[in-house]
Amino acid sequence: MSGDLGPRVVISAAENFISLHPDVELALVGDQQLLGPLVAQSNILRNSARIIHAPDVVTMEDDPLSALRQKKKSSMWVALEYLQPGQADACVSAGNTGALLAIAKYLIKTFPGIDRPAICKSMPVANGLTYLLDLGANINCTSAHLAQFALMGSVLAEVMGISAPRVALLNVGRESQKGTPVLQESHHLLSSDPRIEYVGFVEAGDIFTGKDHVIVCDGFHGNIALKASEGVARFIAKKISSTLQRNRFNKILSFLVAPLLKQLRDDLDPALYNGASFLGLQKIVIKSHGDANQKAFMQALLIAREQVMLKLPERISEKIIPA
Repeated sequence: MSGDLGPRVVISAAENFISLHPDVELALVGDQQLLGPLVAQSNILRNSARIIHAPDVVTMEDDPLSALRQKKKSSMWVALEYLQPGQADACVSAGNTGALLAIAKYLIKTFPGIDRPAICKSMPVANGLTYLLDLGANINCTSAHLAQFALMGSVLAEVMGISAPRVALLNVGRESQKGTPVLQESHHLLSSDPRIEYVGFVEAGDIFTGKDHVIVCDGFHGNIALKASEGVARFIAKKISSTLQRNRFNKILSFLVAPLLKQLRDDLDPALYNGASFLGLQKIVIKSHGDANQKAFMQALLIAREQVMLKLPERISEKIIPA
């Protein structure tokens, strides 16, 4: 209910999702009066999805602590509460990130040995994907927090099919003596952890080389790195478009390279990488972009299903607390 584009985007994504995966039981949480007519109009959802009524909404402007204390009848709270007794395996939301994190941590809890959840997202790189965390959940982190993030990111990469994923710490240089005291201590912790294939520091300029499968940082720097990379991608796309329209010769050239540009746009379409995981929680919670369109929200649903099928929380728990 609290995404920028409202429930119609979610309904449309849910239709396509159920068409591909009719084995999934889908619950739509929100205002019955708004959702009921939308679901009734859908031949697919009418018989395959149910509505859980929640009269209130967490807005993008709501303070996370206020939402935690005062929005217990919101769609966000009710959806996350539904995970708590095991009635659902995963929750997907395009709502307020801070509120989603605060309520999820309160209701669902983290695993023993994990102090804080971390927001993790895959990013397209030169060869495959790189997982970057934390992306904004934890502005200030200790070395222990970064070590926990590294372990969880490594498990996620393994679950997604990367054998012995290489884990790096984001720093201002690759040299071992560089960085803050927290980074230096984190470096020593990870260097001695046999559960992780730690390869040392990585600079921001090397994130997209694909040499490192998991890149770890605090939420402040991770969010800046993510937003900066998204901004650069938009800038390059606009620059290419304006350059190809500059004169007649360029317009002719644009016609010739149109298939290549379309392929590039398709490969780098942000909608294909929508859906960030709140790693460390005992249930799967996926955060979609607030302004996600139907295609992007569909991708977040697909990620949620995939992580359920692969039993990601259980795998993280096993790594943290080996039998």
